[in-house]
Amino acid sequence: MANVPGINVVHQWANDYDQDTCNTYIHNICPNNPSSVICEDVRKLDIESLGDIDILAFGFPCNDFSQVGEQKGFDGEYGPLYTYGIKALRIYKPKWFLAENVGGIRSANEGNAFQQILKDLRESGYVIYPNLYKFEQYGIPQARHRVIIIGIREDLGIEYKVPDPAPYAHIDNSCRNAIENPPIPIDATNNELTRQSPVVVERLKYIKPGENAFNSNLPKHLQLNVKGAKISQIYRRLDPDKPAYTVTGSGGGGTHIYHWSEPRALTNRERARLQTFPDDYHFMGSKEKVRRQIGMAVPCEAARIIFNSVLKCFAGIPYPHIEPNL
Repeated sequence: MANVPGINVVHQWANDYDQDTCNTYIHNICPNNPSSVICEDVRKLDIESLGDIDILAFGFPCNDFSQVGEQKGFDGEYGPLYTYGIKALRIYKPKWFLAENVGGIRSANEGNAFQQILKDLRESGYVIYPNLYKFEQYGIPQARHRVIIIGIREDLGIEYKVPDPAPYAHIDNSCRNAIENPPIPIDATNNELTRQSPVVVERLKYIKPGENAFNSNLPKHLQLNVKGAKISQIYRRLDPDKPAYTVTGSGGGGTHIYHWSEPRALTNRERARLQTFPDDYHFMGSKEKVRRQIGMAVPCEAARIIFNSVLKCFAGIPYPHIEPNL
């Protein structure tokens, strides 16, 4: 929970189109107020009926902006969905907002999509502060780079300061430390193993920590016959002494995150550790649905750092900061 002395953030309402995701949110965030989570396609959502808010946090779908894909931007199915966040801003006029997306949003549609989004946010009445956050610099045990846009209503006269990552440099954010310290409780939920075929187990035994299926010395019968680009995450094992590579919502075709010493994919609970979820955060749905929820999330600790920095701006509390980089 984000909070500073005298000011904090509490849930008012939430929306997602996936029922398992909504069930997870209800179970962990608002079990006594399930009706405040509306499971519906945002394109059909009656935004005007949701209720007043002081803050809006939204992460519009990144599929059409991701560098792993066609980068259709506004020409894709999901690219235009940010406009529903704009609509909520114009209806409720919250004091501030946080909008999140992948780093690839900067280059979609030859960079025009990002500039249009920034323009629409400004014209909604906000001073905006876009920044590319490299979360591993903030002590997160994962190399995850995301564009976060903070907007503060222009009539308030409050300036946002991007938190300086320097105070977090002492944190051991190796994936080994994240997964093993403390040990995952034996009764932790979402910790079931993924079944690995004998050929995958054999292949992983040849892949050293930090390597993948294409830069390892694999015997011919274990090599992959892949045409075109060779994605570095294919059967890539973690380097235990470094932050993990980016946790994603996928898992097929060798895109699970693989343990550095055991010949297996990580469990969902281990993946949740890399996303800094607490062990008592229970994800609802099938193993595949849980994997997707974890991979689509913003690391909890990163969100807390950014939310708290905004609250400190409102409370007039100074903190180490840097200039926005976008």
